[in-house]
Amino acid sequence: MRVRPRWSLVRVRPRPSVGIAVVVGSVAACTAAVYPLAQVAPVVSLSIVYLPAVLLVSAYWGLAFGLSTALLSAAAFNFFHIPPVGTFTIADSRNWVSLGAFTVVAVAVSAIAELARASAVESERRRGEADLAAALARELLGGSATGSALGVASRRVAEGFGISSAAIELGMVSGDHRRIALPLRTTSGEQIATLLVPSALPAPAIERLRRQLAPALGALVAIALRRDAMQAEAVRTEALRRSDDVKTALLRAVSHDLRTPLTAIVAAGHALGTGELRDNERIELSDAVVEEGTRLASLVDKLLDLSRLQAGKAEPRRDWVSLEDVLAAAREGLTGPGEVRVTIDPEVPEILADAAQLERAFANLLENARRYSRGLPVSVHARRSGHRVVVHVVDQGPGIDPADHDRIFEPFYRARRPGVDEWTGSGLGLAIARGFVELGGGEISVQSLPGQGTSFVVSLPIVQRQPTPVPA
Repeated sequence: MRVRPRWSLVRVRPRPSVGIAVVVGSVAACTAAVYPLAQVAPVVSLSIVYLPAVLLVSAYWGLAFGLSTALLSAAAFNFFHIPPVGTFTIADSRNWVSLGAFTVVAVAVSAIAELARASAVESERRRGEADLAAALARELLGGSATGSALGVASRRVAEGFGISSAAIELGMVSGDHRRIALPLRTTSGEQIATLLVPSALPAPAIERLRRQLAPALGALVAIALRRDAMQAEAVRTEALRRSDDVKTALLRAVSHDLRTPLTAIVAAGHALGTGELRDNERIELSDAVVEEGTRLASLVDKLLDLSRLQAGKAEPRRDWVSLEDVLAAAREGLTGPGEVRVTIDPEVPEILADAAQLERAFANLLENARRYSRGLPVSVHARRSGHRVVVHVVDQGPGIDPADHDRIFEPFYRARRPGVDEWTGSGLGLAIARGFVELGGGEISVQSLPGQGTSFVVSLPIVQRQPTPVPA
């Protein structure tokens, strides 16, 4: 059973049959009450006993029932209490005056009660309209999108007007034999939505909806749509601002990381152009050019990898690969000093992955681990855990503060580590590693505490290999 809300615009009046019973019962009760009172007061003055009944009936059932109560009270008072009793004849003319005065007073009381009742009904209706408008404003302007809030607002309208159903739809919608379409317009007259209500509603109810609800509801929908537009514009503005921030960070990081090897290469090239170099100096400058050129090529490769990942153009080419081969290739591609120890449990199976992307991911992890391991060995251990292969890349560096665990996978972010140059590395390796690992269906996380080294954990899914069918 649906409970009618306190702000319902529909007043539920008592049934007429109950009103008739109350009229008869109240008149009978007042007639009976006159008998004992007649022992202490003149009968003619006791007609006032009927006035509370007239007032009560008029207030709840309206003027017609109130007048009926007044006339029935006058008749009962005359029949049962004014001599001669038992007839409608009045012997004393003074009793005519008393009865007439009572009738006039009763009718006046009934009319006043009806006016009070009508005023109370109108006040309640206006309060209901105000509560409904406030409820609709909360639903439409409370923060959720207008499209999703229209359903709740429609139910509010149906409950407030006591109708079986109502619907609010954006734009112009035509009615049919089941529903009447009431346009919802802005203050300028433009229709922005439509209120649909059952066609079986009485004409006064439809007119009240059109005159009293539709203008306020149209204004609320217009405000909600403008709010949606402003929020969308704010989101676009924030996206553009973040894009500008990323571009600024990219230019700052790339300009620094590109300028360093280029400066070294240019300086070595100028020095090699002079004729006053000894052979060992020439060899050192040549090695410097090769080293800085390799570093520059690595940075360009990382930028290309990151751009392909962010553009969604790095689709993996999956095939069955050996994790041992992938880790070996990643270790062989490293340059510079530093030992990398790799151990793989025998039960680790082949995995379905893009070997090139996986190699790039582990190469970046190994490069990062060697950079911060302070010359100490880096250990790599792969094992099987249920339906996944878990690889730990562990260094013996200064560790990472827990506040930086999520941010270290962001492009160009460099965590502050005690005793380590802030600008070490390009800030791209971990972002690329995470991108390639997640692209292949894996997960990557970090376990580290300051001063206790760092362990990067890569989890890769194991796919059941289907046997190759043997041709007949």
